[in-house]
Amino acid sequence: MTGKKKKKPSGPFDALRGLKDELARKDQGGEKKKPAPPAPVRAQKPDTPDDEALLLHRLFAGVEPLDRSRGRIPRQQIDRSPAAERASARGTDEARAEADAVHEHLRSLVQGGARFEVADDGRRVEGRRVDLPMDALRRLRRGQLPIDGRLDMHGMAVQQARVQLELFMRTMRARGERCVLVIHGKGEHSPQGAGVLRGEISAWLSQGSSSEHVAAFATAQPRDGGEGAVYVLLRR
Repeated sequence: MTGKKKKKPSGPFDALRGLKDELARKDQGGEKKKPAPPAPVRAQKPDTPDDEALLLHRLFAGVEPLDRSRGRIPRQQIDRSPAAERASARGTDEARAEADAVHEHLRSLVQGGARFEVADDGRRVEGRRVDLPMDALRRLRRGQLPIDGRLDMHGMAVQQARVQLELFMRTMRARGERCVLVIHGKGEHSPQGAGVLRGEISAWLSQGSSSEHVAAFATAQPRDGGEGAVYVLLRR
């Protein structure tokens, strides 16, 4: 019995149809599924309580606990009394005056310093700026100018007296005052028998920061303190 022979493709369309049928047979099996992405790897936790204790021990190695036996540090009590407030204000004024004195001293060094003629015989002292007429110094020496303010430095230490003197000079000059009296004492009760402030007053008024405000100075007349005080003529 003879089998039937397959028909050969009779044209280009039959060849294309055969290729289409072959592709359809391959697609009948379905498309292959893409593999799922691997799950993220998670950090493994300690499996046992011993592992957790070991981990905590490594984390807190070298850490020391606070000593609470001494309690909390007490807060500092601040004195708000009127006397304390006044003392604080005085300290602030003195600190400001000292800072201003340093600045004035530096400025005087840069500018060449104040030019004063000073005379001191051990008992009486006087000085004037070289541009001040001698007649003004004579009137000051004789006590012919009214006194507009007084500063008593009895009992002050050297540093305190220097600061207070500069502050007083600056304040009086800012007010427009012309002549003031500075009481430094004779030093009769000092251990050396000589006034420490008396030895410093001439330098302070002619070279120190106070000299910026001074036109002339001279030992006072007996009625105003004599050798224990000086008249100071302020600059305009």
